[in-house]
Amino acid sequence: EEQRLENLIENYNESLDTIWMLLASMLVFFMHAGFSLLEAGSVRFKNTQNILAKNLVVVTLGFLCWYVFGFSFALGAPTASEPNKFMGHNNFVHDGFWDAKSSFRFWFFQGAFCATGGTIVSGAMAERTQLKGFGLYTALMTSFIYPVV
Repeated sequence: EEQRLENLIENYNESLDTIWMLLASMLVFFMHAGFSLLEAGSVRFKNTQNILAKNLVVVTLGFLCWYVFGFSFALGAPTASEPNKFMGHNNFVHDGFWDAKSSFRFWFFQGAFCATGGTIVSGAMAERTQLKGFGLYTALMTSFIYPVV
């Protein structure tokens, strides 16, 4: 009976942690909507569609690059025998994620911040870059610059 109670408490705490992390992640993620509105109001009418497309590119391409490379470079912890590596080299494309329940919520939380970093810069680049160049920047930012620096 005591083991069952401990198991219930552990599952309850895991559920609360997940809810809290998802709530915090969604608050950060909704910053994209706010930045989109701010940037759309700050550019000329003819460029509104372009800036909204750039924000969509950040969310889609940014999270894809975070999934493939970014998370691994940022938080793919090296082994204990190699603690001073320049960047991580484990967990590419969610390798080993099913081992711990918390891995997915942590990935989404960190990815929301990574993509938001790209969205912040999109406002500074508004009306100055083409979509192709911004897509290249987003891929570089979310794959390498944000995770490593």
